[in-house]
Amino acid sequence: MNDISTTKRINGSTRDFVYQTLKRQIVNWELEPGTKISEKEVADKLKVSRTPVREAFLKLAQEELLGVFPQSGTIISQVDLQLVEEGRFVREQIERAIVIEACSTLDEEQLFQLETNMTMQKLCLEKGSYHRLFELDEEFHRLLFECCNKVRTWNMIRQMNSHFDRLRILRLASNPDWDVVVSHHEAIFEHISNRDVEKAEEAITKHLKLVNLEKEELKKRYPGYFK
Repeated sequence: MNDISTTKRINGSTRDFVYQTLKRQIVNWELEPGTKISEKEVADKLKVSRTPVREAFLKLAQEELLGVFPQSGTIISQVDLQLVEEGRFVREQIERAIVIEACSTLDEEQLFQLETNMTMQKLCLEKGSYHRLFELDEEFHRLLFECCNKVRTWNMIRQMNSHFDRLRILRLASNPDWDVVVSHHEAIFEHISNRDVEKAEEAITKHLKLVNLEKEELKKRYPGYFK
């Protein structure tokens, strides 16, 4: 089993701490598909009791990030491209509505927040940190929802995007041409700033279809990672 390092305890329950720790490591490929994990080992690593680990395992299994097999134990699930597409589809439909609203509601301070995020993304291109770029990518989209007073909607779609996120990170790790991702964000920001609804909607749709261009190539390159 890959190392499960301890992390700073988040606010909330021990179950949430274990859940967030494991989910982050699965999505970031620190725990690869096919890896066996056990309640006892995770509990020992994170210095918690087995009950919150069991509860976290159940929650991760519901998101299809873990497979629990009576004879084989608990195993990190492979990426399911059907779940990837479902998550991507939901995001596309909702985020098209978000950018339409953003074009008419975002004020100068909110636009500045997005622009600041864009500046950090460009710095990532120089420094070469795809994990940080992914975090900034997430923050960019979250800011759009937040600025439109739709944070609960963002949190809702996050729950069904785990497989989509795994594929996105694998794409960033495998393909150093990150300029494409950043340029898409720049286009979205520019069209929202210009209050151009049609172009903003086109830009977000193109951006969220980006993963479709490479998913089959990634499946060929990493066949053991996919269902």
